[in-house]
Amino acid sequence: MKIRIGVGTGGASSSPEALTELVTSLDKLGFDSLWLSEILTGPVLDPVVGLSWAASSNPRLKLGTTMLLPGRNVVRLAKQLASERDAIGVEPKQRGAFIDEALPLLRRLWAGETVSHDGAVGSFRDVKLSPLPVQQPLEVWLGGTAPAALERCGRLSDGWLPSLCTPEEAARGRVVIEQAAARAGRTISHEHFGVSIGYASGPIDPNTARTMAARRPRSLELTPVGLPALRALIERFIAVGFSKFVVRPVAAPASWRAELEALAAAVGDLQT
Repeated sequence: MKIRIGVGTGGASSSPEALTELVTSLDKLGFDSLWLSEILTGPVLDPVVGLSWAASSNPRLKLGTTMLLPGRNVVRLAKQLASERDAIGVEPKQRGAFIDEALPLLRRLWAGETVSHDGAVGSFRDVKLSPLPVQQPLEVWLGGTAPAALERCGRLSDGWLPSLCTPEEAARGRVVIEQAAARAGRTISHEHFGVSIGYASGPIDPNTARTMAARRPRSLELTPVGLPALRALIERFIAVGFSKFVVRPVAAPASWRAELEALAAAVGDLQT
């Protein structure tokens, strides 16, 4: 089982200058990938724009995004990715159905099929994508820990990348996903189970703590504080069979280079 650790910006402010420093340092320090999150109401770059720039700056770097599929035009998103809450615009109860409809369409477009569709995600006729993704297949990993999200992950995804869960909860979720995949006549690679972990290098300031608690009630409880605590948590996930990790500071570091050097010293040797 290959252990890989990528770095995500999460909710940390990501200016063009900070992204330049981050992309330059990741490869040199041996991290696996760069992940940009889509946070519509936060001071972060659009992930497609940011990753496009990162790809042109460092073609060797693996790229990923935790993107909000509901609310995006399916054909436009397929084109964007092949080339490199309230604000979402879709009611929360409809978002699961949106993913169920959209993800198979994305896969068909990325495979080079000519696709026509009329449904909730859009109406189009005889659309054929060009260029096709360099990576074939272009992987889609889903998150979420609710029962419906786990079942959907088993039916449709290439992997699972949850956040804000304990290793024990993740292990139970994996069982549900693998059972759902088996019912759908498919399997998910044992190396395609990972976790996105927000961490704090030092004590969390009160303003950040209030924001975190307001957005996700369990976030403070499940955020390791200090790099030794982050390492210990990753080791617990490895022990229950998880091998891919995206670690992301909950507050923007003063220097991404210094942050990555500290991360590399703390957890870099876990990669195999």
